Amino acid sequence: MEKRKVIYYEDELNDEFSTAQITPRTIDGSYVYCHDSAWKKFTHFFWYRIVATPIAYIYTKAVFHHKIVNKRILREFDGIGYFMYGNHTQDIADAFIPNLLRVKKPSYVIVHPNNVSMPILGKITPSLGALPLPDDMEAYRNFIAAIEQRIKENNKIVIYPEAHIWPFYTGIRNFPDTSFGYPVKLGVPTFCFTNTYQKRKWSKKPRIVTYIDGPFYPDSSLPARRQKAELRDRVHAQMSERAKESTVERIKYIKREKENG
Repeated sequence: MEKRKVIYYEDELNDEFSTAQITPRTIDGSYVYCHDSAWKKFTHFFWYRIVATPIAYIYTKAVFHHKIVNKRILREFDGIGYFMYGNHTQDIADAFIPNLLRVKKPSYVIVHPNNVSMPILGKITPSLGALPLPDDMEAYRNFIAAIEQRIKENNKIVIYPEAHIWPFYTGIRNFPDTSFGYPVKLGVPTFCFTNTYQKRKWSKKPRIVTYIDGPFYPDSSLPARRQKAELRDRVHAQMSERAKESTVERIKYIKREKENG
Protein backbone atom coordinates (compact mmCIF):
# COMPACT_ATOMS: atom_id res chain seq x y z
CA MET A 1 0.00 0.00 0.00
CA GLU A 2 1.31 3.44 -0.95
CA LYS A 3 2.20 5.53 2.09
CA ARG A 4 0.27 8.80 2.21
CA LYS A 5 2.11 12.07 2.50
CA VAL A 6 1.08 14.13 5.54
CA ILE A 7 0.86 17.92 5.57
CA TYR A 8 0.26 19.87 8.77
CA TYR A 9 -1.60 23.16 8.54
CA GLU A 10 -2.49 25.89 11.02
CA ASP A 11 -4.74 28.33 9.15
CA GLU A 12 -7.34 26.86 6.82
CA LEU A 13 -8.01 30.23 5.22
CA ASN A 14 -4.45 31.39 4.59
CA ASP A 15 -1.99 28.47 4.49
CA GLU A 16 -0.51 27.95 1.02
CA PHE A 17 1.10 24.70 -0.14
CA SER A 18 1.97 25.54 -3.73
CA THR A 19 5.70 25.11 -4.45
CA ALA A 20 5.84 28.08 -6.84
CA GLN A 21 7.92 31.02 -5.61
CA ILE A 22 6.86 34.18 -7.45
CA THR A 23 7.23 37.85 -6.54
CA PRO A 24 3.91 39.43 -7.53
CA ARG A 25 3.76 42.66 -9.49
CA THR A 26 1.62 45.52 -8.22
CA ILE A 27 -1.76 45.72 -9.92
CA ASP A 28 -2.49 49.44 -9.86
CA GLY A 29 -4.61 51.82 -11.90
CA SER A 30 -2.33 51.51 -14.91
CA TYR A 31 -3.14 47.81 -15.37
CA VAL A 32 -5.43 47.29 -18.38
CA TYR A 33 -7.97 44.50 -17.82
CA CYS A 34 -9.87 44.71 -21.11
CA HIS A 35 -8.23 45.39 -24.46
CA ASP A 36 -10.42 46.34 -27.41
CA SER A 37 -7.85 46.43 -30.22
CA ALA A 38 -8.10 43.91 -33.08
CA TRP A 39 -4.58 42.67 -32.28
CA LYS A 40 -5.41 41.92 -28.63
CA LYS A 41 -8.61 40.16 -29.66
CA PHE A 42 -6.59 38.02 -32.07
CA THR A 43 -3.96 37.15 -29.45
CA HIS A 44 -6.75 36.18 -27.04
CA PHE A 45 -8.29 33.90 -29.67
CA PHE A 46 -4.90 32.42 -30.57
CA TRP A 47 -3.67 31.68 -27.05
CA TYR A 48 -7.07 30.62 -25.70
CA ARG A 49 -8.53 28.61 -28.58
CA ILE A 50 -5.57 27.47 -30.65
CA VAL A 51 -3.03 26.84 -27.88
CA ALA A 52 -4.49 26.58 -24.37
CA THR A 53 -7.73 24.64 -24.94
CA PRO A 54 -6.14 21.70 -26.82
CA ILE A 55 -3.27 21.58 -24.31
CA ALA A 56 -5.78 21.66 -21.44
CA TYR A 57 -7.66 18.69 -22.88
CA ILE A 58 -4.52 16.66 -23.58
CA TYR A 59 -2.88 17.44 -20.23
CA THR A 60 -5.90 16.72 -18.04
CA LYS A 61 -6.69 13.50 -19.92
CA ALA A 62 -3.09 12.24 -20.01
CA VAL A 63 -2.15 13.09 -16.44
CA PHE A 64 -5.46 12.74 -14.57
CA HIS A 65 -7.83 10.85 -16.93
CA HIS A 66 -10.10 13.83 -16.34
CA LYS A 67 -13.88 13.45 -16.59
CA ILE A 68 -16.63 16.09 -16.30
CA VAL A 69 -20.05 15.13 -14.92
CA ASN A 70 -23.21 17.22 -15.51
CA LYS A 71 -21.66 19.44 -18.17
CA ARG A 72 -25.01 19.35 -20.00
CA ILE A 73 -26.62 21.63 -17.38
CA LEU A 74 -24.59 24.54 -18.78
CA ARG A 75 -25.99 24.22 -22.30
CA GLU A 76 -29.13 26.29 -21.71
CA PHE A 77 -26.97 29.09 -20.28
CA ASP A 78 -24.75 29.52 -23.36
CA GLY A 79 -26.41 32.85 -24.13
CA ILE A 80 -25.77 34.53 -20.77
CA GLY A 81 -22.89 35.28 -18.43
CA TYR A 82 -22.53 33.61 -15.04
CA PHE A 83 -20.10 32.81 -12.24
CA MET A 84 -18.52 29.45 -11.41
CA TYR A 85 -16.82 28.55 -8.11
CA GLY A 86 -14.43 25.62 -7.71
CA ASN A 87 -12.12 24.00 -5.17
CA HIS A 88 -8.40 24.75 -5.53
CA THR A 89 -6.30 21.57 -5.39
CA GLN A 90 -3.90 21.69 -8.35
CA ASP A 91 -1.53 24.24 -9.81
CA ILE A 92 -1.53 23.36 -13.53
CA ALA A 93 -4.82 21.43 -13.78
CA ASP A 94 -6.78 24.20 -12.05
CA ALA A 95 -5.55 26.62 -14.69
CA PHE A 96 -6.74 24.28 -17.47
CA ILE A 97 -10.04 22.83 -16.21
CA PRO A 98 -12.06 26.08 -16.62
CA ASN A 99 -11.29 25.97 -20.37
CA LEU A 100 -13.08 22.64 -20.58
CA LEU A 101 -16.23 23.44 -18.62
CA ARG A 102 -17.89 25.59 -21.27
CA VAL A 103 -16.34 25.40 -24.72
CA LYS A 104 -18.55 27.83 -26.67
CA LYS A 105 -17.58 30.89 -24.64
CA PRO A 106 -14.22 31.65 -23.00
CA SER A 107 -13.54 31.56 -19.27
CA TYR A 108 -12.17 34.51 -17.36
CA VAL A 109 -10.53 33.51 -14.09
CA ILE A 110 -9.99 35.79 -11.09
CA VAL A 111 -6.40 35.13 -10.04
CA HIS A 112 -3.68 36.22 -7.65
CA PRO A 113 -1.24 38.77 -9.18
CA ASN A 114 1.36 35.95 -9.20
CA ASN A 115 -0.34 34.63 -12.30
CA VAL A 116 0.51 37.71 -14.35
CA SER A 117 3.95 38.22 -12.79
CA MET A 118 5.95 35.35 -14.28
CA PRO A 119 8.72 36.45 -16.71
CA ILE A 120 7.28 34.82 -19.86
CA LEU A 121 4.00 33.10 -19.01
CA GLY A 122 2.83 36.20 -17.14
CA LYS A 123 2.69 38.03 -20.47
CA ILE A 124 0.40 35.35 -21.90
CA THR A 125 -2.00 34.63 -19.01
CA PRO A 126 -4.03 37.85 -19.54
CA SER A 127 -4.76 36.59 -23.08
CA LEU A 128 -5.89 33.33 -21.48
CA GLY A 129 -8.47 35.19 -19.41
CA ALA A 130 -6.63 35.97 -16.17
CA LEU A 131 -8.16 38.81 -14.13
CA PRO A 132 -5.67 39.63 -11.35
CA LEU A 133 -6.92 40.97 -8.04
CA PRO A 134 -6.27 44.72 -7.69
CA ASP A 135 -3.94 46.43 -5.22
CA ASP A 136 -5.47 49.90 -5.05
CA MET A 137 -8.83 51.63 -5.43
CA GLU A 138 -8.28 52.80 -9.01
CA ALA A 139 -7.36 49.26 -10.05
CA TYR A 140 -10.37 47.95 -8.11
CA ARG A 141 -12.72 50.14 -10.13
CA ASN A 142 -11.15 48.85 -13.35
CA PHE A 143 -11.36 45.29 -12.05
CA ILE A 144 -15.10 45.56 -11.31
CA ALA A 145 -15.71 47.19 -14.69
CA ALA A 146 -13.89 44.29 -16.38
CA ILE A 147 -16.03 41.72 -14.57
CA GLU A 148 -19.20 43.55 -15.58
CA GLN A 149 -18.03 43.80 -19.20
CA ARG A 150 -17.19 40.09 -19.44
CA ILE A 151 -20.56 39.12 -17.96
CA LYS A 152 -22.37 41.42 -20.42
CA GLU A 153 -20.44 39.66 -23.20
CA ASN A 154 -22.03 36.40 -21.96
CA ASN A 155 -18.79 34.91 -20.70
CA LYS A 156 -18.26 33.02 -17.47
CA ILE A 157 -16.17 34.23 -14.56
CA VAL A 158 -14.37 31.46 -12.65
CA ILE A 159 -13.40 31.93 -9.00
CA TYR A 160 -11.45 29.69 -6.65
CA PRO A 161 -12.80 31.05 -3.35
CA GLU A 162 -10.41 28.94 -1.23
CA ALA A 163 -7.68 31.15 -2.81
CA HIS A 164 -4.75 28.93 -1.80
CA ILE A 165 -3.67 25.65 -3.38
CA TRP A 166 -3.85 22.50 -1.25
CA PRO A 167 -2.68 19.72 -3.59
CA PHE A 168 -4.97 16.67 -3.77
CA TYR A 169 -7.11 17.87 -0.85
CA THR A 170 -10.37 15.91 -0.81
CA GLY A 171 -12.50 18.16 1.38
CA ILE A 172 -13.89 21.64 0.88
CA ARG A 173 -12.20 24.27 3.01
CA ASN A 174 -13.95 27.15 4.66
CA PHE A 175 -13.99 30.24 2.44
CA PRO A 176 -15.38 33.76 2.85
CA ASP A 177 -18.48 35.10 1.13
CA THR A 178 -16.65 38.13 -0.32
CA SER A 179 -16.60 36.99 -3.95
CA PHE A 180 -20.29 36.05 -3.87
CA GLY A 181 -21.12 39.73 -3.95
CA TYR A 182 -20.48 39.71 -7.73
CA PRO A 183 -23.43 37.50 -8.78
CA VAL A 184 -25.63 39.22 -6.19
CA LYS A 185 -24.82 42.64 -7.62
CA LEU A 186 -25.18 41.58 -11.25
CA GLY A 187 -28.19 39.30 -10.75
CA VAL A 188 -26.77 36.37 -12.73
CA PRO A 189 -26.66 32.61 -12.06
CA THR A 190 -23.98 30.86 -10.06
CA PHE A 191 -22.64 27.36 -10.63
CA CYS A 192 -20.03 25.34 -8.78
CA PHE A 193 -17.61 22.67 -9.90
CA THR A 194 -16.03 20.21 -7.49
CA ASN A 195 -12.85 18.37 -8.41
CA THR A 196 -12.77 14.95 -6.75
CA TYR A 197 -10.05 12.29 -6.68
CA GLN A 198 -11.08 8.78 -7.57
CA LYS A 199 -9.26 5.48 -7.75
CA ARG A 200 -8.03 4.21 -11.11
CA LYS A 201 -7.88 0.51 -11.89
CA TRP A 202 -4.38 0.32 -13.32
CA SER A 203 -2.63 3.27 -11.70
CA LYS A 204 -1.81 4.51 -8.22
CA LYS A 205 -2.37 8.07 -9.39
CA PRO A 206 -6.02 9.10 -8.98
CA ARG A 207 -8.18 10.49 -11.72
CA ILE A 208 -9.92 13.83 -11.38
CA VAL A 209 -13.69 13.74 -11.78
CA THR A 210 -15.27 17.19 -11.89
CA TYR A 211 -18.92 17.59 -10.90
CA ILE A 212 -20.89 20.64 -12.05
CA ASP A 213 -23.90 21.80 -10.00
CA GLY A 214 -26.36 24.66 -10.24
CA PRO A 215 -27.72 27.08 -11.07
CA PHE A 216 -27.89 28.90 -7.75
CA TYR A 217 -29.60 32.28 -7.56
CA PRO A 218 -29.40 34.92 -4.83
CA ASP A 219 -32.38 35.03 -2.49
CA SER A 220 -33.79 38.44 -3.36
CA SER A 221 -35.99 38.43 -0.26
CA LEU A 222 -32.88 38.98 1.86
CA PRO A 223 -30.78 42.16 2.28
CA ALA A 224 -27.83 42.29 -0.17
CA ARG A 225 -25.23 41.57 2.51
CA ARG A 226 -27.15 38.54 3.69
CA GLN A 227 -27.76 37.38 0.11
CA LYS A 228 -24.08 36.77 -0.58
CA ALA A 229 -23.61 34.89 2.72
CA GLU A 230 -26.64 32.70 2.03
CA LEU A 231 -25.49 32.04 -1.54
CA ARG A 232 -22.03 31.14 -0.30
CA ASP A 233 -23.51 28.71 2.23
CA ARG A 234 -25.55 26.88 -0.41
CA VAL A 235 -22.59 26.60 -2.78
CA HIS A 236 -20.27 25.42 0.00
CA ALA A 237 -22.80 22.81 1.12
CA GLN A 238 -23.20 21.47 -2.42
CA MET A 239 -19.44 21.28 -2.98
CA SER A 240 -18.99 19.55 0.38
CA GLU A 241 -21.57 16.94 -0.62
CA ARG A 242 -19.87 16.36 -3.97
CA ALA A 243 -16.46 16.09 -2.30
CA LYS A 244 -17.70 12.87 -0.71
CA GLU A 245 -17.29 11.27 -4.16
CA SER A 246 -13.51 11.22 -3.64
CA THR A 247 -12.25 7.69 -3.05
CA VAL A 248 -8.51 8.39 -2.78
CA GLU A 249 -6.72 10.53 -0.20
CA ARG A 250 -3.22 10.93 -1.62
CA ILE A 251 -2.20 13.59 0.90
CA LYS A 252 -3.55 13.72 4.44
CA TYR A 253 -3.96 17.20 5.92
CA ILE A 254 -3.82 17.46 9.71
CA LYS A 255 -4.40 20.63 11.70
CA ARG A 256 -1.46 21.48 13.92
CA GLU A 257 -2.58 22.47 17.37
CA LYS A 258 -1.04 25.69 18.65
CA GLU A 259 0.98 25.38 21.84
CA ASN A 260 -0.23 27.33 24.87
CA GLY A 261 1.95 30.02 26.33
